[in-house]
Amino acid sequence: VAGVSEIDTVMKLGMAHPMGPLQLADFIGLDVCLSILKVMYDGFKNPKYAPCPLLVNMVMAGKLGIKSGEGFYDYSESRKAENVAAMFR
Repeated sequence: VAGVSEIDTVMKLGMAHPMGPLQLADFIGLDVCLSILKVMYDGFKNPKYAPCPLLVNMVMAGKLGIKSGEGFYDYSESRKAENVAAMFR
């Protein structure tokens, strides 16, 4: 059980990834991630590719990541400098 920033920090520090998986999903676009999962699920019929309800609900709510200003992280103008700095930690 961990928060968004903790998950990303573990992957950045522990696995030497340049950005965490949730930060990357926001960068790609949560709608794009959902589309990819739907295609993979339809093609492979494997439940491991089924989109999780959280992702579906976020996309339906318009939380698409950086392009909408909100996803797993808040990209509003008031938080923009903080988010950019966090990407390069």
